[in-house]
Parts: sequence; C-alpha cells; structure tokens
Amino acid sequence: MRGRGIGAALVAVALGAAGCGGGAGASAAGDGDGPTGTLTVFAAASLTDVFTDLGQRLEERSDGLTVQFNFAGSSALATQLTQGAPADVFASANGTQMSVVTDAGLADGDPTVFTANVLQIAVPAGNPAGVTGLADFAREELTLAVCAPEVPCGAASEDVFAAAGVTPRPDTQEEDVRAALTKVELGEVDAALVYATDVVAAGDAVEAVPFPEAEDAVNDYPLCTLTGAPNPEAARAFVDLVLSEEGQRALGDAGFRAP
Repeated sequence: MRGRGIGAALVAVALGAAGCGGGAGASAAGDGDGPTGTLTVFAAASLTDVFTDLGQRLEERSDGLTVQFNFAGSSALATQLTQGAPADVFASANGTQMSVVTDAGLADGDPTVFTANVLQIAVPAGNPAGVTGLADFAREELTLAVCAPEVPCGAASEDVFAAAGVTPRPDTQEEDVRAALTKVELGEVDAALVYATDVVAAGDAVEAVPFPEAEDAVNDYPLCTLTGAPNPEAARAFVDLVLSEEGQRALGDAGFRAP
C-alpha cells in the first residue's frame, strides 16, 4: 500500500525510544528552561489542529520560544524543503514524501513514524445527498471532492477506489486534505474523501461515512529533524513532545491511531 511504505529509513514509534535526533521526553516537559528563538515546523495539513496545540504547549514551557508552522500538502512541503526552504522539523502524511526529503540528504537521522491515519467520507451535516459509501463517488449527479493524486490523501484515495472497484468522478482535486474538507464545510460539495481526523476537527459541520476499504490504505506519518536546522535544540524538543505520552495522547484525542 502506497501510504505504508518508506523502507528501512523509518522506525516504528516507541515511547522512550530515540529517534530523529532526540530521545522522547527529554525536553518535552520543560519548566521554562527550554529552547528559545523561533522553531519552524513543516507539517502535513491534516496535522494542523493537533500540532498547533502541541506548539502552544511547548511555547508555554519555554520562555522566549516562538513556534511557527507551515501546513500544506506533504508533496508541496517536500518540494519547498528540497528547494532550500529553511525549517527545523518535517512531518509528512506518508513515507513517499518523506523519502523525497531523506533522499536529498535533508533528514538529521532516521525519520520516526509517530502516528497513522485512515480515510473517511465527509458529507455536510444531515448528509443531504444520502451518500453511503465509495460507490457514490461514481455518481455523476453528485458534486465530489478528492485530494490531488500527488499528495498523500490523494494517493490513499486511489488505493481505496482500486480496492473497492470504483472509478471516481470527482469535480475537484484539492491541493491538500483541509481544502477538500473546507468544500464540505461550506456545502460546496456533496461529499469529499478526507482523513478521519479531519472529520473530528470539523465538529458538527460535517458527518462521517466510514467504509471498509479504508483499511487498505492506512497512512503512516513520519517526522524528522532537518540537517542545517536553524534551531536544532527546539527541533529536538518538539519531536520529543510529539513522541511523548502527552503528545501521543493528543494525537489519539484528535482521531489519529497508533502506527
């Protein structure tokens, strides 16, 4: 499955295990004596809410630290990094885009898989079009959104459609999963294929339609600190927080699953 593979470069996350330039828990629970300066994290769009929360927690524990995020499709982020964009941490929604970064020699140590995600169908509240499963993505009368194939949610979508034997007829292919979710929230589409975590983040604005083929395309999420990171101490502290029990609990609360 496309979302699962990154090869030997990835190690399964284990609380307390070293990974990506730091050991879990080393700086995550600081008491104000943590890193300072600016920390720049490039992260997949589906991580927007939970990473923003974790960044705020790290700021509160580290006097003088500012955490800034660049959330976008993982393919766009990987391209920006290989073109020289400065950043301290990269978190991808699949191994394929992390491999773009590691193959360019930009990862400081082996990336670590820290969480996983699956797709769900998101529909507007009340499900006015009566969507029941993936087969509805072949209905020409519906307005449908998916992610572009080059981003992880789009690659996973191709896998689940193939598993279900469905030829989709989307009206729009979005540059990241949050853009697809926004179409549902605004009532611009009848359904979109997004991550389960995005449905959680949207609250009452959307409803979820699970489907069994989602298990055929589980996306593992790797992260790493980056070589030449402007703030390596802060980078390690953020990775430690993500891998800690606290960080894993926050990810679980947001709808992510253990890898």
